[in-house]
Amino acid sequence: MQINATAMTAMSNWMNNSANNVANVNTEKYAATQTTITNQNNAVVAQSNPTENTTDLAREFTDQIALETSFEANTKPIQAQDEMLGSLLDMKA
Repeated sequence: MQINATAMTAMSNWMNNSANNVANVNTEKYAATQTTITNQNNAVVAQSNPTENTTDLAREFTDQIALETSFEANTKPIQAQDEMLGSLLDMKA
């Protein structure tokens, strides 16, 4: 479950950077931030690097859709564990 939680944190960071890029699309001399997700020591980590490029709205929006789906997928194991634990506690009570 810990890897799901760290993945959700990394995706949240990526989504924040993407939203910042979209919000500043019309800002003069704004350099977009590129975020990548890597696996380090069984933890999912978001690494952000400034670029020399402007914001590519098509890429940002498709990334946001993928991040939303991935975030939702990472909630499913946590919900399943919560339901199983609840069932176990109901049996013991």
